[in-house]
Amino acid sequence: MAHTPTPFRQFIVKMHGRCNLACRYCYLYEGPDHSWRTRPAAAPPAVLDRTATRIAEHARAHSLTALSLVLHGGEPLLAGADTLARFAGLVRERVPPDCAVHATVQTNATLLTEERLAVLARHGVRVGISLDGGLAAHNARRVDHAGRPSWPAAVRGARLLADRFPSSYAGILTVVDPTLDPLDTYDSLLALRPPALDLLLPHGNWSAPPPHLADAAHGAWLCTVFDRWWRAGRRETRVRLFEECVALLLGLPAATESLGLAPFDALVVETDGSIEQVDSLKSCYEGAAETGFDVFHHGFDAALHHPGVAARQAGVSALAEQCRSCPLLSVCGGGHYAHRYRAGHGFANPSVYCADLQRFIRHVARRLAEDTAPAAAGVPGSSPALSSDAPSAPSSASCEGGTP
Repeated sequence: MAHTPTPFRQFIVKMHGRCNLACRYCYLYEGPDHSWRTRPAAAPPAVLDRTATRIAEHARAHSLTALSLVLHGGEPLLAGADTLARFAGLVRERVPPDCAVHATVQTNATLLTEERLAVLARHGVRVGISLDGGLAAHNARRVDHAGRPSWPAAVRGARLLADRFPSSYAGILTVVDPTLDPLDTYDSLLALRPPALDLLLPHGNWSAPPPHLADAAHGAWLCTVFDRWWRAGRRETRVRLFEECVALLLGLPAATESLGLAPFDALVVETDGSIEQVDSLKSCYEGAAETGFDVFHHGFDAALHHPGVAARQAGVSALAEQCRSCPLLSVCGGGHYAHRYRAGHGFANPSVYCADLQRFIRHVARRLAEDTAPAAAGVPGSSPALSSDAPSAPSSASCEGGTP
């Protein structure tokens, strides 16, 4: 059966291609892809104008009633808050009147000021922050180009956002570091009063494994934080990974890049107008995110038929055999696409985090079975096969740190 493309609904626009920080682990600037070096630092007005038109064309062609506009970088605030606001306004002007544009800027928070936040709030641009935790020690690797810590400026910006512009606060994105105490990390982030948290696994793959992969340490970290979040007695904050995992275990629709089988629907426009797949692929190899298209010569429908995009929307058929036969398939979905890569074998592999995902999903399933027993009789997560914390053995060689 021919693949039916799912239209894009998330448009990640690189407003600025450089960053005022030099985080020591950054896969974008320190990884295998160096395409950023040859692109303009800031997206020129002509690129932004054409991008707004292409987004509107796609929204109209596919009768979208809502879309997500993510203003990204680098550090997007290097382009100026006024530029971000103008571009968001341009997109809103050009999409059909019944299409809602949910605009967010993803920032390291160091450049947030009251004036800039006021501009963004006035133009309906919410603010998401990237941090490694809520304490200075957690952010020791987030330094500027002179090696100075970014934390004083970042925490000042985060607190200003929470105190003065809470309705503009989208949340905090944090990459899991199993060397940090999970509860200290979570509680410190809560102190910054985010309405939502995104907990992401560090980018790595079978050819460039992430550090601390042994013993499903990342999965164990997530289990500990999940229990703290689940048993809080009230929703202290939304944690997207946790909410999506629970929804999927209950058989409800859920969409996240890390879990489930829903077709992926995001693309990137670079500062030179190139249309690319998402940045996480750049952690795999040079050119992994390229499509060969650009906003001046191609509409976004062209990218829908790119082999890489088609593979990400193909669902079960694009997964490794051991994933297709796994009882966790409908919840795990094979894990994050970039984490499946292995040089010479492409992306048709289990996630390098297979053991971590199994540990986490089974743990969540057991909590659901324990705490919602009367209603869980027909829930997949209530079966003993899904309720053990121990990861089951993959159908071929070990996924706990070797090669699949």
